[in-house]
Amino acid sequence: MPRLGRNSVVGIIGAGAMGTGIAQIAATAGHRVILFDVRADAANRALESIGTVLDKLVSKNKLSADEARAIAGRLSVANTAAAEGDYSVLAECGIVIEAIVEDLEIKRELFVQVERSVHSECVLATNTSSLAVTAIARGCTNAQRVIGVHFFNPAPVLPLVEIVPGLATSESVTREVRTLIDAWGKTTVLASDTPGFIVNRVARPFYGEAIR
Repeated sequence: MPRLGRNSVVGIIGAGAMGTGIAQIAATAGHRVILFDVRADAANRALESIGTVLDKLVSKNKLSADEARAIAGRLSVANTAAAEGDYSVLAECGIVIEAIVEDLEIKRELFVQVERSVHSECVLATNTSSLAVTAIARGCTNAQRVIGVHFFNPAPVLPLVEIVPGLATSESVTREVRTLIDAWGKTTVLASDTPGFIVNRVARPFYGEAIR
């Protein structure tokens, strides 16, 4: 049986622009979403930001008021216990997506801590745009469930999502995660765990040419 589906609880770690956008997408797709940030005010501001976006969508007749209320009702903010390395508030999640600073050691340590707190079937996903998924997963006991899920900013608007299995990621996790993100209305592409994945690897020569 797949571990991921419409009833799966989605955990988001990091309430910056990317985490906020991903939380909005997941809640709009019908999931209950737990948003966590070590800065409690950041997580609360993220909910306010999503509420503002939903209000605008209602004013443009892209959502009904009832739909907007339902989406907002599926969003909640975790407490700050995880600041001490306790992520038990995410224990019921089917998938946890981190969208924090692009620092390999910080991400790796985060995944080690989260793995201790979630159930054994929970998928651990990173929104990294360039770091090696395999390297991020290296500290985990079960690296088979670690995968890259790279959204582009702004996540609710841009359709592309790179699905990046690490060397240890199981085929079933890759398949289930891709099916889940497809169900969120995104266009997924399977990328190799190489520097820059697909989009950034293609784009960087263009940047270099412009600089020259």
